[in-house]
Amino acid sequence: MATFLFDEIIFGPVRSRRLGVSLGINLLPLNRKICNFNCIYCECGWSSDYGGKPSNLPSRSEVRSSLENKLAEMKENNQAPDVITYAGNGEPTLHPEFPGIIDDSIALRNKYFPKARIAVLSNSTTLEKPEIRKALLKVDQNILKLDSAFDSTINLHNQPNRKIIAADLIEQLKEFKGTLVIQTLFLRGEFRGSRIDNTTPEELKEWLNALSAIRPQEVMIYTISRDTPEGGKLEKVSLKELKEIAEKVAALGIKTQVSG
Repeated sequence: MATFLFDEIIFGPVRSRRLGVSLGINLLPLNRKICNFNCIYCECGWSSDYGGKPSNLPSRSEVRSSLENKLAEMKENNQAPDVITYAGNGEPTLHPEFPGIIDDSIALRNKYFPKARIAVLSNSTTLEKPEIRKALLKVDQNILKLDSAFDSTINLHNQPNRKIIAADLIEQLKEFKGTLVIQTLFLRGEFRGSRIDNTTPEELKEWLNALSAIRPQEVMIYTISRDTPEGGKLEKVSLKELKEIAEKVAALGIKTQVSG
């Protein structure tokens, strides 16, 4: 089925299911996706080959200039964003100048729209780097992915280009000491002959145990809403079921947000 890429550094503002009026920032190439995950549900399609050194990225100065121009325009038009969101065509923390770009965005946010939040949507795979953790702790919402607490499900669901050990990932998320938001996408379906379902009792039990250990300030629970690379082989989870999962999270004393 059809997927899409963001063809500008700055896109929107758009109304996000989870964040409100969001001004997006894409730190990856404008004509292809670069990510160290190849999630079977990604709206941007399949990842390009990633050898560890992404090319054709916008420079820090280009990002700053594009963001300032857009914020100045929005200020003139009295069009305030709720959030400035780093997302785009892949994993934003792969950009080698990511920490400096975050510093720039904080300064520009403070100049133009001091009430706006800054958010980063990340797949959590670069958290072992101190400079990435430090940068993420500076933003208002570092929204980090955890789709499962099982290695096998992560490998099937997210298709990482390197070995991901769920226990190690959970330990890295615990290091944020609650200053993070966990995002989890639930789905069912089939991928290359294998059945996938991260809503089973076993999956939910281990995922809830992980949340209990991580103690995030919030959990964002959602399902597919747009076309995916796998097309009709993947199934949405109903809003009713998502709300039932959210109730289990709330029982741990953790705030939840559900997007069906």
